[in-house]
Amino acid sequence: MPDHAARATRFLELHGQERPLLLANAWDVGSARLLVSLGFQALATTSSGYAASLGRLDYGVSREEALAHAAALVGATDAPVSADLEDCFARDPAGVAETVRLALDAGLAGCSIEDWSAAEQRLYDKDAAAERVAAAAQAAHAGPVRLVLTARAENYLRANPDLGDTIARLQAYQQAGADVLYAPALDRREDLRELLASVDLPVNVLARRDTPPVAQLAALGVKRVSVGGGFAFAAYGAAVEAARELLTDGTYGFSEMVAVGAKAARAAFAS
Repeated sequence: MPDHAARATRFLELHGQERPLLLANAWDVGSARLLVSLGFQALATTSSGYAASLGRLDYGVSREEALAHAAALVGATDAPVSADLEDCFARDPAGVAETVRLALDAGLAGCSIEDWSAAEQRLYDKDAAAERVAAAAQAAHAGPVRLVLTARAENYLRANPDLGDTIARLQAYQQAGADVLYAPALDRREDLRELLASVDLPVNVLARRDTPPVAQLAALGVKRVSVGGGFAFAAYGAAVEAARELLTDGTYGFSEMVAVGAKAARAAFAS
């Protein structure tokens, strides 16, 4: 198994390729092993997908649960793992730094911090958010393992699609020491082009229905594409369709997908 520092270094290197890093968000150990077996080079956790696996809504997981889950994914494969740590489960910079130190203890190669407080249902003020990113970056980069820190600007997920403010926030997070920048749901080509021209760090884009294909994102200069809870909820969606077929029609067409899944699981879990 690669050592911790090697995984973190590899994770950062994967952001320098010509083609974007395709970052698969796993929601349990089985999905982590399956996704790596299919060819993904790195993984991330998904706060919404993991919460769903516990029968909860997004932001329904504690810091201790999130970190234990992340550590389980780290141990599942040799791939670098980054954790979705919401707002780092802390309001103040000292608490943010402690969460990042715990992320390092969990063996993670990366983690994210967002500027949305679920507890208070508000965006952090830009300057306060930048202070929180700075505290996270200091903790992430202080030791022998350099954790890859992704700083997230949540405007577009929070009914505030303000491109200017989003760019200003990401520029502040870049200055604060982040390694990767991310504005979930900002995915129009013209907006991405403006964002990419305004920052120097790798930018992550969330894969959604209307997001440009990976080839077009690569041409724009995007360096990473992640799926958030997409794969987890696609799996739930497949279960819903299979259940409805059985309950409503009394037929078994879902058996075709059963065969696909069982074959992939046997291949992934055999080693």
